[in-house]
Amino acid sequence: MNIDYAIRKDKPTITDTSTTAEKAPYEQCERSNWLSLMFIKTKIYYGIRCFVDQHDNVKALLKAIDEQFVTSDKALASTLIMKFSSLRLTDVSGVREHIMHMRDLRHN
Repeated sequence: MNIDYAIRKDKPTITDTSTTAEKAPYEQCERSNWLSLMFIKTKIYYGIRCFVDQHDNVKALLKAIDEQFVTSDKALASTLIMKFSSLRLTDVSGVREHIMHMRDLRHN
Protein backbone atom coordinates (compact mmCIF):
# COMPACT_ATOMS: atom_id res chain seq x y z
CA MET A 1 0.00 0.00 0.00
CA ASN A 2 1.44 3.32 -1.07
CA ILE A 3 0.23 5.78 1.54
CA ASP A 4 1.34 8.70 -0.62
CA TYR A 5 -0.56 7.50 -3.70
CA ALA A 6 -3.22 10.21 -3.28
CA ILE A 7 -0.51 12.88 -3.09
CA ARG A 8 1.44 11.69 -6.13
CA LYS A 9 -1.44 10.77 -8.47
CA ASP A 10 -4.64 12.47 -9.54
CA LYS A 11 -7.87 10.85 -8.40
CA PRO A 12 -9.12 8.50 -11.13
CA THR A 13 -12.69 8.86 -12.31
CA ILE A 14 -15.13 5.99 -12.29
CA THR A 15 -18.56 5.54 -13.80
CA ASP A 16 -21.47 3.23 -13.10
CA THR A 17 -20.26 0.94 -15.86
CA SER A 18 -16.67 0.70 -14.58
CA THR A 19 -15.36 -2.78 -14.02
CA THR A 20 -13.78 -4.01 -10.81
CA ALA A 21 -10.32 -3.63 -12.35
CA GLU A 22 -11.09 -0.01 -13.27
CA LYS A 23 -12.37 0.70 -9.74
CA ALA A 24 -9.21 -0.63 -8.04
CA PRO A 25 -7.08 2.51 -8.60
CA TYR A 26 -9.97 4.67 -7.38
CA GLU A 27 -10.31 2.62 -4.19
CA GLN A 28 -6.54 2.70 -3.69
CA CYS A 29 -6.58 6.48 -4.05
CA GLU A 30 -9.50 6.80 -1.60
CA ARG A 31 -7.75 4.65 1.01
CA SER A 32 -4.46 6.47 0.55
CA ASN A 33 -6.24 9.82 0.86
CA TRP A 34 -7.99 8.76 4.08
CA LEU A 35 -4.80 7.33 5.64
CA SER A 36 -2.80 10.43 4.70
CA LEU A 37 -5.44 12.74 6.18
CA MET A 38 -5.55 10.77 9.43
CA PHE A 39 -1.76 10.70 9.68
CA ILE A 40 -1.45 14.45 9.12
CA LYS A 41 -4.25 15.25 11.56
CA THR A 42 -2.67 13.16 14.30
CA LYS A 43 0.77 14.71 13.83
CA ILE A 44 -0.25 18.38 13.68
CA TYR A 45 -0.57 20.21 16.99
CA TYR A 46 -4.21 21.08 17.79
CA GLY A 47 -3.42 24.78 18.14
CA ILE A 48 -2.24 24.83 14.53
CA ARG A 49 -4.93 22.48 13.23
CA CYS A 50 -7.72 24.87 14.25
CA PHE A 51 -6.26 27.61 12.00
CA VAL A 52 -6.33 25.42 8.89
CA ASP A 53 -9.60 24.72 7.10
CA GLN A 54 -10.79 21.13 7.21
CA HIS A 55 -10.45 19.28 3.90
CA ASP A 56 -11.47 15.87 2.60
CA ASN A 57 -8.61 15.80 0.10
CA VAL A 58 -5.01 15.43 1.27
CA LYS A 59 -3.65 17.58 -1.59
CA ALA A 60 -5.99 20.43 -0.64
CA LEU A 61 -5.06 20.07 3.05
CA LEU A 62 -1.33 20.22 2.32
CA LYS A 63 -1.83 23.25 0.08
CA ALA A 64 -3.87 25.01 2.80
CA ILE A 65 -1.19 24.28 5.41
CA ASP A 66 1.50 25.57 3.08
CA GLU A 67 -0.41 28.78 2.30
CA GLN A 68 -1.28 29.39 5.94
CA PHE A 69 2.22 29.17 7.35
CA VAL A 70 4.72 29.96 4.62
CA THR A 71 4.29 33.73 4.85
CA SER A 72 3.92 33.96 8.60
CA ASP A 73 7.34 32.55 9.54
CA LYS A 74 8.99 35.96 9.90
CA ALA A 75 6.01 37.46 11.69
CA LEU A 76 5.85 34.51 14.08
CA ALA A 77 9.56 34.70 14.80
CA SER A 78 9.32 38.41 15.49
CA THR A 79 6.33 37.93 17.78
CA LEU A 80 8.03 35.14 19.71
CA ILE A 81 11.21 37.16 20.14
CA MET A 82 9.20 40.06 21.55
CA LYS A 83 7.29 37.76 23.93
CA PHE A 84 10.41 35.97 25.14
CA SER A 85 12.37 39.17 25.66
CA SER A 86 9.59 40.79 27.69
CA LEU A 87 8.82 37.70 29.79
CA ARG A 88 10.02 37.90 33.38
CA LEU A 89 9.74 35.58 36.36
CA THR A 90 7.64 37.82 38.59
CA ASP A 91 4.86 35.53 39.75
CA VAL A 92 4.94 33.57 42.97
CA SER A 93 3.94 30.44 41.03
CA GLY A 94 7.50 29.17 40.66
CA VAL A 95 10.13 28.39 38.09
CA ARG A 96 8.41 25.25 36.79
CA GLU A 97 5.25 27.14 35.84
CA HIS A 98 7.37 29.90 34.29
CA ILE A 99 9.19 27.37 32.10
CA MET A 100 5.91 25.72 31.11
CA HIS A 101 4.49 29.14 30.21
CA MET A 102 7.55 29.86 28.03
CA ARG A 103 7.15 26.48 26.34
CA ASP A 104 3.47 27.13 25.62
CA LEU A 105 4.10 30.60 24.13
CA ARG A 106 5.17 29.02 20.89
CA HIS A 107 1.78 27.30 20.47
CA ASN A 108 -0.39 30.33 21.26
